[in-house]
Amino acid sequence: MAGGPDPLTGNGGEVRPAAAARRFIRALPSLAIVGGVVFDLATPASFTAAPMFSAAPLIAAPFFSLRTTLFTGIAAVMAGVGLHLYNRTTTDVPALTETLTVFTVSALALLINRVVRRSGERLASARVIAEAAQRAVLPAPAERIGGLQIAARYEAAQADAFIGGDLFAVQDTPYGVRLVVGDVRGKGLDAVEVVAILLGAFREAAEQESTLEGVAQRLERALAREGTRRDDLDAFEGFTTAVLAEIPRGGGVVRVVNRGHPEPLLLHADGALEMLEPSDPALPLGMGALGSWPDRADEAPYPPGATLLLYTDGLSEARDAAGEFYDPAVRLAGRIFPGPGALLNALVDDVRRYTGGGSTDDMALLAVSRPGQRQPERRTTMPVVGGSGP
Repeated sequence: MAGGPDPLTGNGGEVRPAAAARRFIRALPSLAIVGGVVFDLATPASFTAAPMFSAAPLIAAPFFSLRTTLFTGIAAVMAGVGLHLYNRTTTDVPALTETLTVFTVSALALLINRVVRRSGERLASARVIAEAAQRAVLPAPAERIGGLQIAARYEAAQADAFIGGDLFAVQDTPYGVRLVVGDVRGKGLDAVEVVAILLGAFREAAEQESTLEGVAQRLERALAREGTRRDDLDAFEGFTTAVLAEIPRGGGVVRVVNRGHPEPLLLHADGALEMLEPSDPALPLGMGALGSWPDRADEAPYPPGATLLLYTDGLSEARDAAGEFYDPAVRLAGRIFPGPGALLNALVDDVRRYTGGGSTDDMALLAVSRPGQRQPERRTTMPVVGGSGP
């Protein structure tokens, strides 16, 4: 049966608008010069194409190398001089003024190119620092932990951003493999600081606490200490939605504590999908002052071949052009993927198509697969990356 591409795994084959725009911009300097020549030849002598010749090197300056910008400026000046020679107006005052104008603008374009290049070098240095900070604060988990296959992905809403307020971690402990995915309220460096505090507290508590509920309480206390330390509004309004999970060794079950976070999904080997809803909804971490309720871990079967998907609301609150929310349960139901990396790769691509390449919130994804019987090890995983265009 003929049809369109699979919404999760197919490729549309369409020309991407961003690539077409880049090609058009690269052709603009040449088009400006050629258009100027055609305009000058097709119009009376009182009309001038000097503005088009001046525009060519200015367009080239921010997008091309210094050498290309120089050649564009030379071509623009020579085109103007050639037309004046053709029209026999070389010694006229307007012609000399136009030639001097194009020459001056070309020189300014070279200066602009140097400034842009230096800014680009500083940006590249900042990107290296951001990547190092990402690896330090939010390291990518190993591909295989405690006999489970792991894949993680971080997609920043802002292009060239690398880390924000979303977090994930996987820890192999004496009590099994423990996971956390969370979303810190707020943006910027304050959110990154809270992420570092929570991840540090999680790694320590996951090793020491005998229950998942105990781990959640340790995170609550860590945020309470952070709130006491701060003097600004975050001391009273800061909170983090989070979901913690525990997979005992060989137990065939998964335990989940949900603190105001989107419900994890359990994808079975046959394509069936189960949403792990909490039996007793709880407040996010950091809101303990509003009330004290004991955490309660819910337990669900975790059969061989199943994949546990944890995510932040950057996924479930992504919207299409009509404002409809992305529903991962609906989009993933009935789908079968060869491994957790393939699942996250297809999921991110599907969200980009659904939203048209735009997103208003960061998105953290963590997929954990339990190998099935006689199933070969799949070591495919997706690296933790920053946001990128479609």
